[in-house]
Amino acid sequence: MHRRITAFSHRLLANSSIFTPITKPLLHAQSSISNTRVNGLALFRVFIFTSTHHRRVPDPDDPATLMKEDGVSVCSQMWIENFREPDKTVTNLTTYLRRFELWVLAYQKVCADEMGAYMPRSAIQRSAMEDLLALRNAVLDSRFKWGARLEFFIKSPKDKTEYESLSKRKIRAILTTTQPSPFQDRIVQEVLFMILEPVYEARFSQKSFAFRPGRNAHTVLRVVRKSFAGYLWYIKGDLSTVLDGMKVGMVISALMRDVRDKKVVDLIKAALVTPVITTPPGQEEKKKKTKRKYQKKRVLAEDEPKPDPYWLDSFFGFAPEEAGKVPSWGHCGILSPLLANVCLDELDRWMEGKIKEFYHPSKSDVIWNTPDGEAEQGSTSWPEFVPTSGPDKTRKIDYIRFGGHILIGVRGPRADAATLRRQLIEFCDQKYLLKLDNESLPIEHITKGIMFLDHVLCRRVVYPTLRYTATGGKIISEKGVGTLLSVTASLKQCIKQFRKLSFLKGDRDPDPQPCFRMFHATQAHTNAQMNKFLSTMVEWYRYADNRKKIVNFCSYIIRGSLAKLYAAKYKLRSRAKVYKIGARNLCRPLKEKKGQSPEYHNLLRMGLAESIDGLMYTRMSLVPETDYTPFPTGWRPEHEKALLEYIRLDDQKTLEEHRSCLREEGLVSPQDYISMLVWNYKRNAIVVDQLPTPVGGGNNVESGQKLFLGPNQEKNEAITKDEEDNEERRHVAQM
Repeated sequence: MHRRITAFSHRLLANSSIFTPITKPLLHAQSSISNTRVNGLALFRVFIFTSTHHRRVPDPDDPATLMKEDGVSVCSQMWIENFREPDKTVTNLTTYLRRFELWVLAYQKVCADEMGAYMPRSAIQRSAMEDLLALRNAVLDSRFKWGARLEFFIKSPKDKTEYESLSKRKIRAILTTTQPSPFQDRIVQEVLFMILEPVYEARFSQKSFAFRPGRNAHTVLRVVRKSFAGYLWYIKGDLSTVLDGMKVGMVISALMRDVRDKKVVDLIKAALVTPVITTPPGQEEKKKKTKRKYQKKRVLAEDEPKPDPYWLDSFFGFAPEEAGKVPSWGHCGILSPLLANVCLDELDRWMEGKIKEFYHPSKSDVIWNTPDGEAEQGSTSWPEFVPTSGPDKTRKIDYIRFGGHILIGVRGPRADAATLRRQLIEFCDQKYLLKLDNESLPIEHITKGIMFLDHVLCRRVVYPTLRYTATGGKIISEKGVGTLLSVTASLKQCIKQFRKLSFLKGDRDPDPQPCFRMFHATQAHTNAQMNKFLSTMVEWYRYADNRKKIVNFCSYIIRGSLAKLYAAKYKLRSRAKVYKIGARNLCRPLKEKKGQSPEYHNLLRMGLAESIDGLMYTRMSLVPETDYTPFPTGWRPEHEKALLEYIRLDDQKTLEEHRSCLREEGLVSPQDYISMLVWNYKRNAIVVDQLPTPVGGGNNVESGQKLFLGPNQEKNEAITKDEEDNEERRHVAQM
């Protein structure tokens, strides 16, 4: 039997065409076939040799061979190119649409959203790579269709549905009811977003702050505190109906102002035009009423995302009105906020022109008396302190936009605000076909209080003591008059949000209500959830002047709600009894009576009980102070500053200017000059580390190796130490 198997294996391997000529003599040089032990060892050696030999040869059909560099590096190159030439019309986006690295990166990001963990590139199966390549080719060949529900180029790794074996009823339900966005649609949306975001982020106005990286509601509040101090009249407008959707022609025309790539524009147009299938009202499937039975606790799968915790769900209920609406246009998905900013960017540019038009400086004014109106003069210890208004003061307007909500400040007569409002109504009618009136754009005085992002902007009159030296050297102290802009959290809005979340009832005398949603949780878990919620509230009201008061009120509501919950759960009848046993911050256990179980500290010492953290901020003195950190003029997010600094250092003109300046001043010797070049070289490498993504060929600086950091360089060339010495001698000779 062994002899037959050995002979068959010998004949099969010897006649096989997969082996190289080197292996055949090895097979024929064996001893007699009857020696099964020797032949078996020879066969094992041949198998090892052939397997390792073929493993070294790359498979030309493997989609991974299309990846020439990392996808993050490709994204970094796009950001640098667009920030280097922000006014250039983009026509080569299809080149990036072909880059397979971006498709793999999009697949990783979408899977991270799907499964809650970022999938490394090495974990992607080859079959998934092949399907991803098929999806890319379908997009490039115009064979891709948005919203396909039964025909896929690629499926989610979590989707185990066999669509070929579905019944007619299930197929009809899939085709006629509301369904989540297909997995392949989200990949295409992610690729388009990675291509378009750097193009428009380099062009967007600095007056818009929503749906943009590095900018949020806190940035708006800091800008308002710094730049809106001297304004008397405010126009607050709501253009959020634009976020519900616009005509396709208007969106495409706004898109083509900067992007002239037919393939990308056609893809976005198809996403806007393709109808979204939704369940008709009143046709939802009616479920049969059954008796409620005991339900076991459902265990989540390994790749199933966990639901939002209670504290996060509660905080999202506090989202201000201006941040509550996120646009969703057709099948655009995550592209919708970007497209909304593209359309509203025309309004930002128009308002920037009006800011220059309405600016009339006055030399007798202590602020905004420069021709450009940007530099402020005569600031006191308060950056918001400005003198009272008058006819001889500078006339100026400013503007800010957060999503579809705008805020305009006017310093001057009310007639200027009325004129600007009339022009704004005409512009929105012509550009966006949006019918506005005077009621939708009210003009309010600062003394009335302007609500924006759940904060009230108001003015307080202050009388600071001014000390100055008069004639003869005498120091005079007198009372001055000025105004101080106050950014205050709205207590009324906070009560409204708590009432919406069923934490309290009543307006004038709010009474906390028990949060029965946490009834079955332990005391330690409940306190931990509420502490996270309070910590988030402290951060949200970070720049409010009444931060201590508003956070202390939130802590009072949460503490009273938990006290009522524990009173009902442990049958303690009243909040006073709960506070007596559990202390003011509810840190003591409330569950067992004496004699029924060991003491809590013994259980805690043995590791049989959870540590109970008391509620935070039970006293106003524990709440941190308001953050009054000065907001810099011309502020930009960190990633934009790093990009601009990198582009500046990458420019040869900058380096030549440094060299010529140092030569003229005679500040350096030839040896110091060489050291300066090395220092600039290392600094250039360090700046790349500050970018949001790695750039080009890496950032390692090693001895005897020159690193080219320019994004347009094709490769990194290594030069020897001798060549570096020659390079240094040549620089010294030129000096």
